[in-house]
Amino acid sequence: MTVRFILSIDGGGIRGLIPALVVADLAKRLKALPMHKAFDLIAGTSTGGIIAAGLTCPHPSGSGNAACAPGDIVDLYAKQGKDIFGSTLLSKIINVGGLAEERYDATPLETKLQAQLGINEIAAGLTKVLITAYDIKARQALIMSNSDDENSHFRYWQAARASSAAPSYFEPALIENFGKPANDPDRFVPLVDGGVFANDPVLPAYVEASKMGWLKGRDSVVILSLGTGQQNRPIPYQQAKNWGALGWINPSNGTPLISILMQGQVSTSAYEANSLFNPAKTKMVDGSTQVTPANVDKLAYFRIDGALIGANDEMDDASDGNITALTNVANQLIARNDAALAEVAKRILAIKGAGP
Repeated sequence: MTVRFILSIDGGGIRGLIPALVVADLAKRLKALPMHKAFDLIAGTSTGGIIAAGLTCPHPSGSGNAACAPGDIVDLYAKQGKDIFGSTLLSKIINVGGLAEERYDATPLETKLQAQLGINEIAAGLTKVLITAYDIKARQALIMSNSDDENSHFRYWQAARASSAAPSYFEPALIENFGKPANDPDRFVPLVDGGVFANDPVLPAYVEASKMGWLKGRDSVVILSLGTGQQNRPIPYQQAKNWGALGWINPSNGTPLISILMQGQVSTSAYEANSLFNPAKTKMVDGSTQVTPANVDKLAYFRIDGALIGANDEMDDASDGNITALTNVANQLIARNDAALAEVAKRILAIKGAGP
């Protein structure tokens, strides 16, 4: 029997620090085995797409390693988040706090992505990779992946930029499909954040695994799914009933419509994946799969997520205080899900061995 390992990472802006820290913890447990060798497929949406790109894109130096070590990805959020989610007082006045146009200039994010990922195409991925985005011209989901040729000729940095183009936060990305002729009208594709349809990309990842024939016969998959913290602040009825269109998309309200759509998809996907892959009556506790001595060897889906206790659930709060709070949330999730991380690491090492 062949066992395939899948890593799936949610969207969530600066809250990507949480899964980045979980990945860094897992890396230590894997004894130097790189993520692209540990996992047969790494899927990500939005900030998760940035992490997936970093873990699977060949380093621009041509060293044969991934462009980003887990620690580098942690630093992207913890040390450089202010550069990405930064705006001047003048820009806030000009765009009316995010209502007149996008809230942030995408240039700092694009510069960092290009520096880390170079000009590599997804086709060159060190393992199978999946990054989601939504095509606003064709009005359909786009799955950028090296599991087939058609959608594998986007540059990594552009795919990551497109996947994280959250409406009202960053302008849509117009990215190039190098697999199409230069005069093809569809060579350039306008995309927004994949979180509008798959903020948790676990089910698209499952479909890709099926397309590649990984689920035939006695083959099986083991999935580690990482959240960015649950957006569970109640929306007071007395406020919402008077919002109107602007109120529902107002950044000063936390862009509630986007928050609801993304968190709704995440909670639904987690429920469906738990029902699909795990034994009946497997419980989800505070957003994570409940792992017990009785069920640990029977689980195929391990979800790690939880409430953002003490942290801001907005996608763009890169303040020092919130970075500290998000770090604390991640450390608590790691401690609470030690059994899950230990089991995933044990299974990977049993099949793939330790790193060099």
